[in-house]
Amino acid sequence: MNLSRARERLVVIGGDAAGMSAASQARRLKGPGELEIVAFERGHFTSYSACGIPYWVGGDVTERDELVARTPEEHRARDIDLRLRTEVTELDLDRQRVRARDVDSGEEAWTSYDKLVLATGARPIRPDMPGADAAGVHGVQTLDDGQALLDTLEHTRGRRAVVVGAGYIGVEMAEALIKRGYEVTVVNRGSEPMSTLDPDMGCLVHEAMEGLGITMVNDAEVTKILTGEGGTSPLERSRELGGGRELGGGRELRGGRVRAVVTQDREFPADVVVLGIGVRPETTLARAAGLPLGPHGGLLTDRSMRVRGQENIWAGGDCVEVLDLVSGQERHIPLGTHANKHGQVIGTNAGGGYATFPGVVGTAVSKVCDLEIARTGLREKDAHRVGLRFESVTIESTSRAGYYPNASPMTVKMLAEHRTGRLLGVQIVGREGAGKRVDIAAVALTAGMTVEQMTALDLGYAPPFSPVWDPILVAARKASAKIRGTS
Repeated sequence: MNLSRARERLVVIGGDAAGMSAASQARRLKGPGELEIVAFERGHFTSYSACGIPYWVGGDVTERDELVARTPEEHRARDIDLRLRTEVTELDLDRQRVRARDVDSGEEAWTSYDKLVLATGARPIRPDMPGADAAGVHGVQTLDDGQALLDTLEHTRGRRAVVVGAGYIGVEMAEALIKRGYEVTVVNRGSEPMSTLDPDMGCLVHEAMEGLGITMVNDAEVTKILTGEGGTSPLERSRELGGGRELGGGRELRGGRVRAVVTQDREFPADVVVLGIGVRPETTLARAAGLPLGPHGGLLTDRSMRVRGQENIWAGGDCVEVLDLVSGQERHIPLGTHANKHGQVIGTNAGGGYATFPGVVGTAVSKVCDLEIARTGLREKDAHRVGLRFESVTIESTSRAGYYPNASPMTVKMLAEHRTGRLLGVQIVGREGAGKRVDIAAVALTAGMTVEQMTALDLGYAPPFSPVWDPILVAARKASAKIRGTS
C-alpha cells in the first residue's frame, strides 16, 4: 500500500462493461473513506452496449443514449473519479503508477495506484492495405465509432455499401444498412458467412442474407480500397458540401474518400465501407509492460481474474483470454456477457471479497432479419484442432408442434465425443423460438452431460412452444443412437 495516502487507490483503465462493473462492485464493498477509485476512459461514453450498435445504426434503437446503462454523471455520483477523454499511455509496474494523456489538451500526468484493473477492450481489425484508413471506411466497436458511421451515412449521397467480413458484426451491419436503404455487398474470406458455424450451417445464413437483398461474395480476399471522388461528379459534390472539403467528422473528401473495394479479381463500387472482420485484444499497454499474453494476444489471468504473476493487477473483458470449459484451452471471446461477469469478479476481489470466473463454453446468438443463429461449444474444426474424435448429427424440426399455427422450421447440428457421448457443441439456425434454445445446450455443456443424459431432460412442453420432443432432444437422441452404433 502507498503510505503517502490514508486510503487505497484503485485505478481502472477502460470505462465500459468490465471496467465500470469492477469499479461499481468495488465501491459497493468499500466506501470512499476506505477506497479511492479513479477510472480512465479515452472515449466520450461509459457503460454502454456495443452489441446494440448495429440496431442503433439500423434504426431499431432510435436514440444513442438508449444504449447507455450508466452515464458518467451516475458513476461520479457514487464517488468514482471518472475521467473521460483521457488515454493511459504507459504502465510503470515497478513504481505502481500510470501515465495518462488528456486527449483534447494533450496534457499528461502520472497517477499512482495500489490496485490496478485493465479493461482496455478490443480494437477492430483494420487490414494492412492501401485505402484502409480512407474517409468512409469504418470499424464499429464503440459508440464513438457508431456515431462516426451515422455521420457518414447522413452526409453521403451514394447508396452503395460494402461490408468486409461476415461474422456477427458484419452480418448485423449488413442488415442495418439494408434497413437504411443501401445496396449492400458483403465480401467474405470464408466459404460461407458466420465462420462461428460449420459451413453446412453457414449456408443457411447465406440463403437468408440473399433473401434480404444482400449480395454475398464468398471466398474473396480484399486486396485494397480505392479512393477518389467516385459516385457523384466533383462539381455536384462541391455544391452539396460547400466545396467538398469535409465529411462528418472533418475528414478530407477530395481525392481521399472511398470509392471501391477490390478483391483478387473484382471491384465493388462503394460509398461507404464497414469493416466487420473481427477484433483483437487491445493489449498494447500490457505488452509494453511485459505482462503475460496468450496465443490470441489477450492477457492471461487466473480464476480470480488476477493477471498471472501479479498480486495487485486484474484484467477483464475483451482484452483477456478465458478458459474454454469444453476444449480445456484458452480462447478470446469478446462478448458483453463475459465482460460484465469479469467486472463483478474483479470488483469483488479488489474490494476485499473473493470471487472466481470458471470459464466459458462459447455461447452466442444473433439474427439476420427473422432468421435466428446460435451456437455453443465446439465446431467440427475446433474439435479436430484439439484432437477430439467426435460424431455429428443434423436434424430438421419445428419451433412449435407441427399442427400449431406459425410453426417455423429449425435446423439443429450437434457434436458428441466418440465413445463417451459427451456433448461437444450445438449449432441452431431457424426462425422465431430457435435461437434461445441454445441455452439448453449451454447448460448441458457446462454440466459435462452426455447426449444420452440429455435425452432425459425434463423440458417444458406445450404445442405453442415446442413439439412434444424438443428439437434439442431430437438431436440428442439421434446423436446418442449414432454413438451406440459406433461403440
